[in-house]
This record gives sequence, structure tokens and C-alpha cells, in this order.
Amino acid sequence: MHAMEMLNRIPFTAFLAYIPVLATVVTCYFSVVLARATLRYVAATDKGLALAREEFEREWSPELHLKLERISPTEARIVATNLAKLSVLLQLLQIRKITFLVPFERCMLNEPLVGGMTWTQDIGKRLINCTGTDFEGQIAASMTFFASGRMFRTDWFRFHITVERGRILRLEASNIPARRVRVVTNREGQERRKEMVLDVAGGSARAKAPESEAVQS
Repeated sequence: MHAMEMLNRIPFTAFLAYIPVLATVVTCYFSVVLARATLRYVAATDKGLALAREEFEREWSPELHLKLERISPTEARIVATNLAKLSVLLQLLQIRKITFLVPFERCMLNEPLVGGMTWTQDIGKRLINCTGTDFEGQIAASMTFFASGRMFRTDWFRFHITVERGRILRLEASNIPARRVRVVTNREGQERRKEMVLDVAGGSARAKAPESEAVQS
């Protein structure tokens, strides 16, 4: 009875005054909920775009795999496999001993290689010229190729070889992981690399200039 009396005493205009306040509170609540849902959607979209970009780069970034195979005691061949979808143009094959920093044998090429395909060439004489008539140890091979307006170079793929009296007795790949291909030059050529060197040198020169002026003063 007391509650009913209190409700009867509250004028109807007071209820009308509280309606905008309640509407504002409800609107703020739903605005916060929608804002949090939007943030979650944006985060999920960013993750999806990052995954899509990574997958695109993996599919279309150039990647070559090199393998040396022993065919006979006097002959061997190199197998270059294009692991990417992008077609490349093979330019230079380099072979060297691990103990030598400078490549000993170089072979100029101009062979197109479609994505997912392999290219082979006999290199028995070149291996013997690189190792000599008697040698046992590791050699490395690298390929320079052209793709998408830039020049790339693979890492040095290592192989263990045994040569005795000019005959190839053993040629096996070494279980050493290789790095991804690296850009040698781009469409801008060497100008970009020179510009990077100038930026680094210029920053250090500008940092030393005030010190020298202070000493002279």
C-alpha cells in the first residue's frame, strides 16, 4: 500500500523527464557493444590480409633449388627446379670449393625456366676443372637468375664430392639448410645501393660536423 501511494504521488511529467535519460544510457551501451564488435572485425580482417599477403608472396616470390647428380664416373649434371609459379631466366651458374671464397667455375646462361619445371645440364668437365683430378671435400653451387625486373641469386648449395684420377666416385648433397634468394640488382640498378651508402655516411658526417666546429671554436 505504501509503494502504491508513492507511485501515485509521483507526477506523470517526472516519468516523461526520465525517458530521454534512459534512452541515452541504452544508446551508449549499444554504441560500446558495436564499437567492440567493430574492433574485433578489424583485427580479424588484418590477420586475414596478412595471411593472404604471406601466401601470395610464397607463391609468387622466386625460389630455385639446385641439385648435383652423378651420372657416371666421368659425367655429372645439375638440376635446377623452379619451386615458384613465377617464370625466371637463368643467367649465371657458379661452382666453387668451400675453401675458396672466389667462384672457380662460371657458366654464362640464357635459359628460361617456367614455374614448377626443371632445367638440367651436364657439368662433368666443369666439376673436374673445379676440383682437380684428385679431391675429396665439399663444393658449392649457386645460380643467378632474372625475374620480375630484378636480378636474384640463390644461396650456395653444398655437396660432398670424391674425385680420384679424374673419376667422380661420390657426389651427394650436404644436409645444410640454405637461405632464400637475395636480390642482386633491381630496375634502378646500382644507384639505389649507392644512395643507401650515402645516407649512412652522410648521417655520420653530419653528426661529426658540430663536434669539429665546437673543438675549433
